[in-house]
Amino acid sequence: MFRARMAALTIVVLTALWIGSGYWGRDHAPALSQRVAQKEKPLFRVVVADIDVKPRARRITLTGRTQSDQRVIVSARTSGIVTRVAIRRGAKVAAGDLIAELSDEAREANVTQAKARLAQRAAELEARESLAKRGNYPTLNLEQLRAEKQGAEAALATAEAELLRANILAPITGIVNDVSVEIGQGLQMGGAIAEIIAPEPMLAVIELPERRLAGVKAGDPADIRLVTGETLRGAIRFVARRPSGQTRTYRVDIGFPNKDGAIPDGIAAEVSLVLAAVEAAEVPRSALTFSAEGQLGLRIVDEQSIVRFVPVGLVDDEESTIYVSGLKAGMRVIVRGQDFIREGQKVEAVRENAEAAKPETAKP
Repeated sequence: MFRARMAALTIVVLTALWIGSGYWGRDHAPALSQRVAQKEKPLFRVVVADIDVKPRARRITLTGRTQSDQRVIVSARTSGIVTRVAIRRGAKVAAGDLIAELSDEAREANVTQAKARLAQRAAELEARESLAKRGNYPTLNLEQLRAEKQGAEAALATAEAELLRANILAPITGIVNDVSVEIGQGLQMGGAIAEIIAPEPMLAVIELPERRLAGVKAGDPADIRLVTGETLRGAIRFVARRPSGQTRTYRVDIGFPNKDGAIPDGIAAEVSLVLAAVEAAEVPRSALTFSAEGQLGLRIVDEQSIVRFVPVGLVDDEESTIYVSGLKAGMRVIVRGQDFIREGQKVEAVRENAEAAKPETAKP
């Protein structure tokens, strides 16, 4: 009896399992086939180029203007009437040359008075010293007379210096760019008389963006192309240590020769800074892209055909290609299709100019 019941129970269980297998098979067969289909789905195809890294001299090209190294506004050191103007616009002057003369009778009278007072003090001292030698004058009083004579000498020197201030001299060697006075004109102390520009050396001044400041230093060579078409060679003389408050750019001065003064102040100039060579790779300009964080870089395909993002730095650029740092020789840079994929995605990589559409096999 017991065996009969067990046999019947076994038959019931086996029947239930058989019916259930049909149900589960119907539900999961499509899912299994879908997974197989997904595995067989073709990978997204991208075009890659092999990278070669070589030393590249960096070149930064910006537009600026010429500027005189020295520009001086000559001012009156005293007040008076202009009695002579010894220069004209465009004239060349040397340091110490006479520019203009001022006349003031009061200064001349002060010199005459100071000379008379000094002569009087000198005569008094001489007479008293003669009396003191004969014992007819106290020697202690001679010290006071000597002090009075020294005071008269100082007063004369002051009066003569004030008179000399009426002669306006050129403080630097250069070219007279402007004359602000005429004969007979009255001037107060500090009034402008003339502007002198030193044409040698001349400067080309540019404003350098902060992202390109690295590596720029005094002494580096620079090529200058003027708006007139003339090309010159110069060198960096000054790099600002603090940016402009409005543009956040750094001033850079490039000095270049201008011995004959032919290059004027303020003309447009294209300046190319030639910096030290760095290891760089040449890639198409169109290959540049941005990461999800907004960082500039390139997408590459690694040995497992997985897309990776590599940040790069701009070294130099040409019409259709750029030179970047941050890549290693042998990397496969995606040059077409980089904007339609994401990091971590597996792709089919085809070398540039390849006719075959077969994917590259991953390196072992």
